[in-house]
Amino acid sequence: MNTYESKQKQIRKEQGAIYDRISDLRNAKPYVDAIPADMKKGFEDIEFTEDSVSFSANMVGRVTLKIIDREAPKMLKFQAEGIPMAANLWIQLLGVSEDDTRMKVTVKADIPLMLRPMIGGKIEKGVEKFAEMLAFTLNGEM
Repeated sequence: MNTYESKQKQIRKEQGAIYDRISDLRNAKPYVDAIPADMKKGFEDIEFTEDSVSFSANMVGRVTLKIIDREAPKMLKFQAEGIPMAANLWIQLLGVSEDDTRMKVTVKADIPLMLRPMIGGKIEKGVEKFAEMLAFTLNGEM
């Protein structure tokens, strides 16, 4: 398994409030709906439940990210289903003070040796972008 970690992000909110917000994936729907169609190109039929988000992705098919472990208010662990490799994603939260929480996103993926040079860097950049976007969104609302 290859590990890809974001840099630590600061969110100016209380750890429990952040956890409550991100632990129900239906809360993400308004933000995804607000993304312009050209930026969502390649991702269609996005569906949310409390514990999963599913979408159709070009050249892959139906992909689901499902919460498989929770440790309130510290961590959510997701498993990717419908992709040709084993992969998990963690969102970790660390409360520093009442209005300061640090977040890190980690992805572990079983990438075949031959594909690592081609997609490893893209996964690394994607993890960092996702963490930045999530921190930006959480800092701007609640």
